Amino acid sequence: MPQLDIVIPVYNEAHVLAASVEKLRSYLQETSFPYTWRIVIANNASTDRTLEVARELSRRLDDVAVDVAVLHLPQKGRGRALKKALLESDADAMSYMDVDLSTGLDALLPLARAVLEEGYDVATGSRMARGSQITRSLRREITSRGLIFLIKLLFLSKLSDTQCGFKAITRQAARELLPLVENDEWFFDTELLLLAEKGGYRVKDIPVLWIEDPDSRVDVLKTVLEDLQGLLRMRLRRIPRRGEAAPR
Repeated sequence: MPQLDIVIPVYNEAHVLAASVEKLRSYLQETSFPYTWRIVIANNASTDRTLEVARELSRRLDDVAVDVAVLHLPQKGRGRALKKALLESDADAMSYMDVDLSTGLDALLPLARAVLEEGYDVATGSRMARGSQITRSLRREITSRGLIFLIKLLFLSKLSDTQCGFKAITRQAARELLPLVENDEWFFDTELLLLAEKGGYRVKDIPVLWIEDPDSRVDVLKTVLEDLQGLLRMRLRRIPRRGEAAPR
């Protein structure tokens, strides 16, 4: 049976980590999720009790993997934590989601099926795809749509949403794409998808139910500036096609 690793990157999330992991675990068990699965907590230089909570979960729940030596990163950076967790996984495919579970879990099965059965290299939750249902502030709506507009304009892209924190990737595609991703922060998602699409990989959008977390730690202004810098860098970069050696 194919195996899926489900990675949850965390930074100072001690107050929600246990409840979120237990909710995800219960969902996977109660829905008889059709693949072998493992939950992996990627602790990202937390300064609160997140690591302690993660260790307790790993002791209490047999299928929650917290490898402190591998996944406890001393440096901040959401992208850095994801890259390390995904590259070191030996599962057939890996997915990741935000700890607040803003994206409805019913989208996890079609996300996994896309990369494990349907032949896609990458699957991504899309809040803009037909069939999606979203609840978020006007400010987040404007910034998200503005980013997608720029991506379509600069890259002639068909991507509908790059920053939904709900994605899956095959092990082979991860080995090929992740070493090319230069950003270690929030632009990681956008860079990964652009590298995949422009590199000739098969990418599938999955419509999602998404509700904005009022406790979100995302600094919108800082993220927008990071996105603009990342898009400029990517626009000036030659993206290799699949099977082609990366430019030095």
